[in-house]
Amino acid sequence: MSAQCTDARVNMVTPQVFDAYAEPAALAAAPREEVEEMIRSTGFYRNKSASLQGMAQGVCDRFGGEVPGRLKDLVTLPGVGRKTANVVLGNAFDVPGITVDTHFGRLSRRMGWTEQVDPDKVEQDVGSLFPRRDWTMLSHVLIWHGRRRCHARRPACGACPVARWCPSFGEGPTDSAAAAKLVKGPAMPAPGDR
Repeated sequence: MSAQCTDARVNMVTPQVFDAYAEPAALAAAPREEVEEMIRSTGFYRNKSASLQGMAQGVCDRFGGEVPGRLKDLVTLPGVGRKTANVVLGNAFDVPGITVDTHFGRLSRRMGWTEQVDPDKVEQDVGSLFPRRDWTMLSHVLIWHGRRRCHARRPACGACPVARWCPSFGEGPTDSAAAAKLVKGPAMPAPGDR
């Protein structure tokens, strides 16, 4: 549901979908119009509902109603690419994966970890730099940092906790007071607080 939609909107809609359709079979069998209406506010709701229901049907038909725990299986489902598969694997199955979204790609380039723009190539480059066991948490931290501080147009360089290691320091305001005004939302929660 995240395509061309804010994370905040997806996070508002997703609980309703899970409440209404707790099992893949229920989502697959739901009236299309009902699913469309439920996710309408995410935009492109007709295509998204087709993908959601196709994914649910695929889980039922090919995986016995259980979400598969392998990347090669997940990416065969409608609407599921490597990014989504890595989120599912890392968070539901504790299988490390790198989630390359807009923020992750941008920050990986700013940090000098890659020059690539293709998400698969970014994933390969960054994966070669960090231990596999850290990939999922690295994805969470970098995405969080990109949303809160290291913005595309005006990063909050002067309020950045990793500024001394960043080769792009100075792309945004370096004055701590000016930079602090650019910081959005709370600090990253500690791993035990999630």
